[in-house]
This record gives sequence, structure tokens and C-alpha cells, in this order.
Amino acid sequence: MLLSMGTIIVIDKDLTMESDKYKSKVIDMGEGFIMIDYPTHIETGKTAFFMDGAKLHVTFTDSLKTSYVFETEVSGRLKQGVSMLKLTYPGDDQLIKIQRREFVRVGTAIDVALLKNGQFTQLVAEDLSAGGAAINLSEGTVFNEDDSVSVVFALPYMNKEIKYVKLGAEVIRIWEKDSRKIASLKFDKIGTFERQAIIRFCFERQLKIRDSVKDV
Repeated sequence: MLLSMGTIIVIDKDLTMESDKYKSKVIDMGEGFIMIDYPTHIETGKTAFFMDGAKLHVTFTDSLKTSYVFETEVSGRLKQGVSMLKLTYPGDDQLIKIQRREFVRVGTAIDVALLKNGQFTQLVAEDLSAGGAAINLSEGTVFNEDDSVSVVFALPYMNKEIKYVKLGAEVIRIWEKDSRKIASLKFDKIGTFERQAIIRFCFERQLKIRDSVKDV
């Protein structure tokens, strides 16, 4: 296991900025599960109560300072000197790595509006991460390296919710792939709300890709 006894974990429900964050520690572990002490709210310090069957997300950092996230479910509770919560553990191969607080770039064909010189152009993304994106440029669209632009992404979530995220960005590269012209963007100072919205989307998209591979 990449998790180990004593590892500090952070728990929340949906990886969004609005979701309450709880801190806990791994006390024991076994095949397919971990035991943690009762989580406490990071800001208020109040003890959390999660019902059996509750779906949660857990993030943690291993001994090599690499951060990961995984989905889990409350599967029971136990009291042996201290009160413990039992969570499912999907296995090391089901963890999703977080790099420098950003999820790895995921391929995704989502709608994006790109604004330059007061004019919007409707385009389609090639991929997306919390640090930047690649955008497919339509014929006749003119962008140059070092251009400053604004972009609005329509992020569709698994629960059918759609969030619109607006960001400033810099065009850092124009390149071609399969006869398509693509602009690579680097986001300017990204706010917490925008970062969390993209992180949640990337996480869900990676889960979807992983599940589709399992079904093949």
C-alpha cells in the first residue's frame, strides 16, 4: 500500500471548494480497507459523523511527497480504546496522482469560448488540467504564441451539473496534430474556485476513462 499507518488524510465529498474538508489519520489497515480515527473539520475542529455507505474522496501525500486521491465508502466503525471509522481502499492501482496540486492533463472534447480583442470564438478543447489546456483551432482562427486571451470552459459533471469557468491565459505554443492546428494555453493566476472546479472535472473524467477500460 502507498498508504501507511500514521498517514494524515483529508476527506471531502466532491472535491469542490464548497465541500467541507475533514482531517484524519490512518490507524490500521488491511486488504481492501483502512481504519481511521474520527475525522475533524479542518476549520472548526468539530468531529464529523458519516453514515455507513457514505461516498467520500480521500487525498493524502506519501513518504516521497507525492499526492494521491481516491474514492471511498464508509463501511463500518469500531471502538478499541479509540473510536475508528472503516473506509474501503480500492488499491494502489486505483489511485489518481496529483502533481503540484494539479491533476494530470486529461483528454476531453468540451466546449470552450476563447476571447481575443473583444471577439469570442467557439472552439473545442483537446485536453485540460488545472494548469492549462490545449484548444483545437478552427480554420481561419488566428492566434499567435505569447497572445493573452480569456477562455470560458463549460465543465459537465457526472451529476449532470455544468459549471462555467472563466480564466485568463497565455498562448505558449501553436502546433499541429493529425492535420489539426492546436494552441497550448497556460492559465494565469487561477483562483481557488476555478482550480477546484477543474480538479473535480479532471478527477471524474479519469474515473470514467478507467471504468471504460475495465469494461472492455
